Amino acid sequence: MKKISRKKLGKEESLHSAVCTYIKAQYGDVVFITDASGVRLPIGLAAKFSRLKSDEGIPDIFIFEPKGPYHGLFLELKREGERVHLKDGSLSKDKHIQKQNALHEKLRNKGYFGGFIIGFDHAKRIIDTWMDETFILD
Repeated sequence: MKKISRKKLGKEESLHSAVCTYIKAQYGDVVFITDASGVRLPIGLAAKFSRLKSDEGIPDIFIFEPKGPYHGLFLELKREGERVHLKDGSLSKDKHIQKQNALHEKLRNKGYFGGFIIGFDHAKRIIDTWMDETFILD
């Protein structure tokens, strides 16, 4: 896989692209989909895409690979160093983070696994663990 500079991974769009490239390279048979919300689009096109989704805060990547009791894995990518939790461990008060987390809870209640992922290394670790044939979730 082509090496991506840490500086480029500082942008969420670049991180998103790197994670998708990694999934394709390492797990070519895996079916996944990515949300284009992080991609900068002209306002009209962005509004059109927004109307085509059920909710704001749809996770960035869905991997349609069931594991144990879960239907699949979702990842909400955040760039390296971004904080979604406060120092006391509670969730950030940021409205966008709160909306995303509410949707994550809804997805978990429907049998999916996932959450906030900070940076490429974290994403790679979660994906590799999920895809490990010996890893079983109870």
